[in-house]
Amino acid sequence: MIELQADFIPGLTPKAPADSTLVNAANEIAELKTLSFDDLMGRLAQSAVDFAINLAIAIVVFYVGRFIIRKIYRLISTIFLRRKIDKSLATFVLSLVNIVLYFILIVTVIGILGIETTSFLAIFASAGVAVGMALSGTLQNFAGGVLILLLKPYKIGDYIEVQGYAGTVREIQIFHTIITTYDNKSISIPNGGLSTGSVNNWSREVYRRVTWTVSISYGDNVDDARKAILDMFAEDERIEEAAVAVESGMEVVGDGKGCVAGHTGCHANVGDTVSVHGADEEDDIDSEAETPKKPTFLDRILHRHRAARAALKERERKQEEAIRLLIPKPDHSPKVLVNNLGESSVDLQVRAWTKTGEYWNVFYYYNEKFYNELPKYGIRFPFPQMDVHLDK
Repeated sequence: MIELQADFIPGLTPKAPADSTLVNAANEIAELKTLSFDDLMGRLAQSAVDFAINLAIAIVVFYVGRFIIRKIYRLISTIFLRRKIDKSLATFVLSLVNIVLYFILIVTVIGILGIETTSFLAIFASAGVAVGMALSGTLQNFAGGVLILLLKPYKIGDYIEVQGYAGTVREIQIFHTIITTYDNKSISIPNGGLSTGSVNNWSREVYRRVTWTVSISYGDNVDDARKAILDMFAEDERIEEAAVAVESGMEVVGDGKGCVAGHTGCHANVGDTVSVHGADEEDDIDSEAETPKKPTFLDRILHRHRAARAALKERERKQEEAIRLLIPKPDHSPKVLVNNLGESSVDLQVRAWTKTGEYWNVFYYYNEKFYNELPKYGIRFPFPQMDVHLDK
């Protein structure tokens, strides 16, 4: 009975490592045979006490670690909520962090109990390498999905054109992005190529330029054609008449024709609203009216933190304003230009700006309207023709 339990009695320090496992086991058995029954029971009792102490420490470490993991989970969840991280990405990252932290906690507890964890870590590392090599393409799509959800080159509802496909983004998953085309086809595109390739997002900007090519005969007057087309645009509220600009710190709500408060030539009409971000001034007035209190140490720390955040936001605002000033503002006024002198026609390029959601409606509407209305102004649409001169 003693010989069967010899391998499981801790506290017995083996002699110098032997070349063979059998020799090592024989040495341990020989050492046990030299012990008396009282010594053996004493070592068993000591081993039981040591194991009980390690078990108690492991239980305490487990519960403390679980408490810390919950705090870390809530902290990361709060950060994601404040930064408005995509819900699917936040859920995946939180689950991954939770699994990794609990794995570390379990390995730590097992180590406290006296069990060797080196073999477990080696097995998990080998399994991770094997899975990574087998799923290299899938991991690339996963990394692309994380980048897309973080950087947000497009969002749900945007109309994008990518990899030869064009459609509205219906869903952004970790591995794929699903778009719906205008003919109601559902296309799933891997995120790996989307994160590294070019994406044409037609919905990112509020306004989009519509371009038509109108061909008129050589005998027609270009000014008459230009006036007729511009008169059509003037009657349509969907066509923008001038560039719409919003300066930093000011928001103009009114006619929507590019009038910016504080600029020369801007005339505010009755009913127009010009809102300037000045809520901080009211807060300052209220704070001055209060009775001053002696700040505590915590109040001073919080005050410095708020001041640093306010200075950082102010610097970011100035940087964004400087960048906006460098970006050229396109002229949104409608234009009719002579684009080409063809063999049998004068090709006019017609440009107009409209909201992105109205792009196709405006495009097809004026295709038909140009065809029906321009002949009323004496504008003719030429047919391809060729003059052949025969020498007699």
